[in-house]
Amino acid sequence: MAITVHLSEILKERGMTAKELCALVGITEANLSILRSGKASGVRFHTINRICYYLNCDVGDILRFDGRLEDDYEER
Repeated sequence: MAITVHLSEILKERGMTAKELCALVGITEANLSILRSGKASGVRFHTINRICYYLNCDVGDILRFDGRLEDDYEER
């Protein structure tokens, strides 16, 4: 995956559980789990905004680009 998710690390650094973040952000634990695992194919800016706000972090702290081009058509 060209975009890696580092949400678990930020949660740990902040001493917050995934369940607590879900309640603040307004998403289900299942959806947060999909995002944390890196298996999400997309995420709303609204959700990213709320995650960053409540974790007091930047988008680049939770989402990182690994420098590779990922072609969606090759994966199907």
